[in-house]
Amino acid sequence: MTDTTLTLPHEAANRALNAHLAAMAIWFGVFLSGFVIDEPAPYELYMVALIGVWVIVGMTIPRSVMLPLTLLVVFNIGGVIAMTQMDDWNTAPLYIAVSLFLAFTAVFYASIIATHPNLLRLIFNGWTVAAVLTGLVAIIGYFHLVPGAEIFTRYGRAQGAFQDPNVFAPYLALPTIYCLHGILTGRARNLAVSIGILMILLLATLLSFSRAGWGLLVICAACLAAGLFLGSSSGRFRLRIMLLSIFAFAGAAAVVVVALQFDAVRNIFFERAHLLQDYDASRLGRFERHWLGYIKATHTPLGIGPLEFGRIYGEDPHNIWLKALFAYSWLGFAAYVTLIMVTLGAGFRLLFRDRPWQPYLLCAYIVFAGHTAMGNVIDTDHWRHFYLLLGIIWGCVALEARQAKPAGKEKMVGAAGFEPYTN
Repeated sequence: MTDTTLTLPHEAANRALNAHLAAMAIWFGVFLSGFVIDEPAPYELYMVALIGVWVIVGMTIPRSVMLPLTLLVVFNIGGVIAMTQMDDWNTAPLYIAVSLFLAFTAVFYASIIATHPNLLRLIFNGWTVAAVLTGLVAIIGYFHLVPGAEIFTRYGRAQGAFQDPNVFAPYLALPTIYCLHGILTGRARNLAVSIGILMILLLATLLSFSRAGWGLLVICAACLAAGLFLGSSSGRFRLRIMLLSIFAFAGAAAVVVVALQFDAVRNIFFERAHLLQDYDASRLGRFERHWLGYIKATHTPLGIGPLEFGRIYGEDPHNIWLKALFAYSWLGFAAYVTLIMVTLGAGFRLLFRDRPWQPYLLCAYIVFAGHTAMGNVIDTDHWRHFYLLLGIIWGCVALEARQAKPAGKEKMVGAAGFEPYTN
C-alpha cells in the first residue's frame, strides 16, 4: 500500500519547482527582447526552443486568442503572396519566417497569461530589467565612459543593444510608463528605486534623439495620468495623481536640463528637436515617398515583396501601413488593419474594469496605442516588443473572457504545471 503522506508533498514540491523554472524561463525570454543587434537575435533562438517545449507539455490556446492568431496567420500568408512577385527572393523567405515566428510569440504570451495572470508581473519585471541594462550601456556608449562602448551608438545617437535608435527608444516606453505608474500609485517606500529607474530610462530615451520616441513617451505619460485620474472616483487619489504628475514632469525636465549642459547633447538635441527634418519634407523625402508609395500600392494588389520598397525608392517606407501593403499584399494589409482595430477595441472595453491585471493592461494598452499612431512615421514590423504588447493585451482579453464564465464551467491547467487564476 502506497504511503500518500509521502508522495503528496513530493508531488507538490515538484509542481512548485516546475512552476518556478517555467516562470524564470519566461522572464529570461522577455529579458532577451532588449538585445537585438542582428537577425536572428538570441531572442528568436531562445523563444523557438521555449515555445516548442511549451507546446510539447500541453500549451492551451484560449478561444479568445483564436481571432488574433487567425489574423496574424493571414497577414503572413499575404507576405508569402507578395514574395511571389519578386524575381530574386534573396532574404525574403527568412524575413517572412521571422514575421511568422513573431506572430506566434504574441499568441504564446497571450496563452500563458490567460493560464496564469501572475506571470504579468514577471513579464513586466523582465522587460524593465532589460530596459535598464540596455539603457545603461546606451548612456555609457554615448559618453564614451568605457573603451569600445561606441558600438552602442549610431550617428551620434544612443541605440543601446539595438540596431537602430528609433527602435531602442520605443522599447523603453513600456518600462518607463510602468515605472511611472508605480510612482503615481505605489507606496512611498518604493519611490526611491522607482525614481532612480525612471531617471535612467528618461536619459536613455533623450540620448536616442528619436523624435518619435520622445513623442511616444510624452503622449503615453499624459494618457497614463489621464487614465488613472478618470478611472478613480476618489478625490484624494485624484489629487495624488495631479501632484505626483507635476513632480514627475519636473523630474523629467530636470533630466533634460542637466543633459543639455553637455555640448554633445545640446547640439544634437536642438538639431533633432525640429518637427520636420530636411529628409522629411524635401523632394523624394519621407512624406513624398509615402504619397508615391500609396499611389503605387493601388496598382500592386499582390504587393512587391519584403524590403523591395527600399530598393525602388532608395530608402525603406518608414510607415507600417505602406510596409503592409507592399511586403504583405492587400490581403496582409487588410488582416493587419483588422488586427490593430480589433485589438484597440477589445482592450479599450476592459481598460477601466476593476481587475487584478488592470494596471498591466492599462500600461500595455497605452503604449500599444502609441505605437499604432507612431506607425505612420516608423516601420514597426519585426519589433519584438510590439508583438509582446499584442500578447499582453490579448492575454488580458482572454482573462476577462474566463472571468465572465460561471464558476466551475471551465477548468484549464496550463503548461508546466501552472494552475489557472481564480479571483
